[in-house]
Amino acid sequence: MTASARPQVAVLDYGSGNVHSAAKALVRAGADVRLTHDPEQVLAADGLVVPGVGAFGAVMDQLRAVDAPRLIERRLAGGQPVLGICVGMQVMFERGIEGGAEHAGLAQWPGAVERLHAPTLPHIGWNTVRSGRGSRLFAGVADERFYFVHSYAARRWTLETMPPFPPAVVTTAEYGEPFVAAVENGPLSATQFHPEKSGRAGIRLLRNWLGTLAGPAADAVPETDERGEDD
Repeated sequence: MTASARPQVAVLDYGSGNVHSAAKALVRAGADVRLTHDPEQVLAADGLVVPGVGAFGAVMDQLRAVDAPRLIERRLAGGQPVLGICVGMQVMFERGIEGGAEHAGLAQWPGAVERLHAPTLPHIGWNTVRSGRGSRLFAGVADERFYFVHSYAARRWTLETMPPFPPAVVTTAEYGEPFVAAVENGPLSATQFHPEKSGRAGIRLLRNWLGTLAGPAADAVPETDERGEDD
């Protein structure tokens, strides 16, 4: 990829409510974006973004309706990058527990997404994070705040890796209790917060992710205006 190239990113369009804001933020970050659930475009893109809002079970039903579980699995099996956002992160876990019901997730990671133990829910607004050591997503924004809207989260990280596989980079936040705020695990990355609603810090984080699409050549992503939609 040359310095003038814009990485091609497919934003999975499956009925979730925030696809357009995610697409606009990715364009600001330097991507050539397609809103699509076409299998050929999803598989051919340099990166795939899986946004999500609403209930875990409903999002899984919507994903299945466009064959997304198979497409996501195929991309990850081939080492092709995927980024999940909010419920798009939650469904990467084995299961979600909401209102006493348990729903199967994509099972890319072990564990459950559960209701947070906090005095007031949902958790809405800006919060700081504690980025994991070696994070590429949070390069230059580790001390910034990000915008959260959720009542459920992965309250613990349980994936164990053995050499030669590197451990995941896990970023945490706290609202009533600690929870997983972001994960970088090989080709699969995800954030519980909304980068597209997190101003300059969110655009910078998305630009950092775009830089990983070309492997070590992170500087190949063109410089862009890093203003977010809330600026």
